[in-house]
Amino acid sequence: MAESEHGVEVEVIHLWSTPRSLSATVMYSFAQRDDIEVLDEPLYANFLRVTGVDRPYREELLSKMESDGNKVIEDIIYRPGNSKYRFCKHMSKHRVLGLTEDLMKKGKHFILIRNPLDILPSFDEVVPPSFFELGLAELVCIYNELCEIGKPPPVVDALELQQDPEATLWALCNDLEIPFQPAMLNWEAGPKPVDGLWAPWWYKTVHKSTGFKEERKYPQPFPFSLYDLLEQSLPLYNMLRRHVKKKSTLLGPPLPTPDLPFPANEKLLAWVGDEIVPRETAKVSVFDSVVQGGDSVWEGLRVYNGKIFKLEEHLDRMFDSAKALAFENVPTRDKIKEAIFKTLIRNGMFDNSHIRLSLTRGKKVTSGMSPAFNLYGCTLIVLAEWKPAVYDNERGIVLVTATTRRNSPNNLDSKIHHNNLLNNILAKIEGNNAKADDAIMLDKDGYVSETNATNMFIVKRGHVLTSHADYCLPGITRATVMDLVVKEQFILEERRISLSEVHTADEIWTTGTMGELSPVVKVDGRTIGNGEVGPVTRKLQAAYKILTEQSGIPIPNYLET
Repeated sequence: MAESEHGVEVEVIHLWSTPRSLSATVMYSFAQRDDIEVLDEPLYANFLRVTGVDRPYREELLSKMESDGNKVIEDIIYRPGNSKYRFCKHMSKHRVLGLTEDLMKKGKHFILIRNPLDILPSFDEVVPPSFFELGLAELVCIYNELCEIGKPPPVVDALELQQDPEATLWALCNDLEIPFQPAMLNWEAGPKPVDGLWAPWWYKTVHKSTGFKEERKYPQPFPFSLYDLLEQSLPLYNMLRRHVKKKSTLLGPPLPTPDLPFPANEKLLAWVGDEIVPRETAKVSVFDSVVQGGDSVWEGLRVYNGKIFKLEEHLDRMFDSAKALAFENVPTRDKIKEAIFKTLIRNGMFDNSHIRLSLTRGKKVTSGMSPAFNLYGCTLIVLAEWKPAVYDNERGIVLVTATTRRNSPNNLDSKIHHNNLLNNILAKIEGNNAKADDAIMLDKDGYVSETNATNMFIVKRGHVLTSHADYCLPGITRATVMDLVVKEQFILEERRISLSEVHTADEIWTTGTMGELSPVVKVDGRTIGNGEVGPVTRKLQAAYKILTEQSGIPIPNYLET
């Protein structure tokens, strides 16, 4: 540590926050340490001078504080001192133009955030609330700038400090590479010597505190005159909140962040409604019919070598499903294709990709079942992901038979490719519990319908059999493979199939856009054939691969448009 005639070089810790974010409480916490000195908003006077904004204490503050920001940075913030650390509490909006880059490049920084729902109700006690006064946009800029210079700051949510101050401060101190001191948890009530002269206007509540006060179980009503400001600021808060290490939820302790099956999908762009948005903001309204009742239709599409396989056939089925469900104000075929192409191009996905295409009945004017409430038009969702075939198509998969029966057309026709998949999900749960890849679903009479996710084919004595599409979805891949079976000169039968025929089959495979042709080597503990992928399956897999390479709708290349 370098020494000078005025003291030793001090390690500066910068807190950046917005008003009403418990920043004064955090300042009091750090002030309890025995190795630190504290500065309360040292750039405040410079902010008032540069911006000209009014405050009840403006003239007094300008007369008593240094208003040249760069002098403050050099002579006050980074001056030598007698303590090991110097804590500087800043409002994000105080970082105005003209300040030296040393402010951000030197010292350690962390960001304190708080939900605007909790900030705004008490904000106007001193100044009228505005987007500028809130300062969340500048707080995001500070976070981004620190990341760009290789100093990503810890982000702390005020809610965490209220719920578990000791653990949160421990983690923060660890991030700042300073020792935690238990004294940081408590202090005496009343004004403090470190307070800025604005304390009588802003610190009335914190002066009553002796520690981090637990959050109220139930909040105060939100002033809806500030609804527009809330709508502007919440996305910025949520953007920063994604970088909080520990997140609280209303439902309990946070779950660990899961690993994605394909890490490349951590950053992707999705089409929702009429715009393309990043993964974390790809959401529909709570009033959307898909949320209210699973009222939506969908298709799965796969991209091979710059082309979308069977695109027109999938769109035909989507429009049929939407018509069967009496959807109104459906986007045109060209608009849907344009959204698909734009989403793929934006993501740079031209191969080895899968698209989950959904069309909901749309947003409702109020919650309820009736489609009469759907007055905004349909909601289109294009979710493109990097995704190879989801099953082991080389060694084969294992199936079990579910007790859950496939829906009858008397209840809900499987020819409508709808999002209400609980019937299939219940069967999939049985498959998961049995540690199988999928589960076979029977119809009401005990005949094989399909699996919870795919159509089925079996081979018996040279004949290829598949179930009638009465209780199962007439899949696009199913129809394609049926054509290939005939083309390859196998005998195709479409009829009822009993479970014993499945157990004694020579070969079995499933078909679906996401999995292609997936060999089945075991069903309900019975080995299928010799337990290996059979010759008919291999031949059809090869024919299908050739077909995907040779056909499909080309994705317009952005270099050509």
